[in-house]
Amino acid sequence: MSRRAVTLLIAGIGAVACLVIVFAVPVPYVALIPGPTYNTLGPLDGKPVVQISGHRTYTAPGHLNMVTVSYIGGPGANPPFNIFAAIQAWLSPHEAVVPQEELFPPGQTQQQVVKQDSEQMVNSQQSAQAAALCQLGIKFTTIDTIAGTIKGMPAAGRLHRGDIITAVAGRPVTCRSSAASMIRSRPVGHRVVLTIRRDGKIHAIALRTASYKGEPVIGVNVVESFAFPFKVKINIGNVGGPSAGMMFALAIIDKLTPANLTGGRFVAGTGEIEVNGTVDPRGSCRAARGQGDHASRRHRGPESAQGGQAGPELLASCRRGNCGARRPARPGWARDDARKPPRCAGTTCVAGKLP
Repeated sequence: MSRRAVTLLIAGIGAVACLVIVFAVPVPYVALIPGPTYNTLGPLDGKPVVQISGHRTYTAPGHLNMVTVSYIGGPGANPPFNIFAAIQAWLSPHEAVVPQEELFPPGQTQQQVVKQDSEQMVNSQQSAQAAALCQLGIKFTTIDTIAGTIKGMPAAGRLHRGDIITAVAGRPVTCRSSAASMIRSRPVGHRVVLTIRRDGKIHAIALRTASYKGEPVIGVNVVESFAFPFKVKINIGNVGGPSAGMMFALAIIDKLTPANLTGGRFVAGTGEIEVNGTVDPRGSCRAARGQGDHASRRHRGPESAQGGQAGPELLASCRRGNCGARRPARPGWARDDARKPPRCAGTTCVAGKLP
């Protein structure tokens, strides 16, 4: 074999090897693409997305769409997310390429992240119902249960796993005043009296707050749960993550009140909601994960499945503030519920805190 043939053979083998590596070896990035939107006021697979039983409901026309973002790639993806796929996504105006660790913490598999997102979805549904009922003034019970104490902190040896904090300094635990928020409102070193229910008996326990990273704490891990007066069931299929909470809460409010939040228009948005109505901006940057064909988890802003436009009329995005999906106050709302609905100005709805 001539020297030229050997050179061409080696070059050909090298080129083939490079192509195999380029196509078969994944890059440590994932592509985020617009996922489906779901109308929380409508049906999904023949069932209402938000189903309320045990309380009067009202017809809610219009759309309150939760948005999602799908991803391509990740640990163990088949086919692998290679350099060509990354370049193609990077060049697309409707896709984004982000480091893999933004969606998948190091050492976690896709299955572990999916499980975590499923748990977050369940928690977000509970928080959404609590936020909606709190906004409407419908009474329910907030239960702050101690899951454990931290060694060396004031609560160690004084509070026990299973204790329920019912009040802080005589102020009851409610949807607007959690035990954690009331403790954090005290200065470091301040004496605080907790009312505890333990084994059916009430105890008053006095502690002094300690400093943790400059914040007043007593050193307990608290799990918050709720006892609601009626049932709200959310049917959303294989979607996970915490950031649908705001839209769930708005849908529950819309169905429980005669006033119509959307005015029959199309509103889309995303945001992780807290029980007191605050929309967490971190949650608003995480889209719900749809397991399967529409898997999704995190994104940098509201998007819809139609290619980056968040609905033809209105967009609910998340910023800190004191607003919701804003529309002019309707007399029916104020008359029946003694509260004004969220207000809306212009064509962009901003949600930072339900009023």
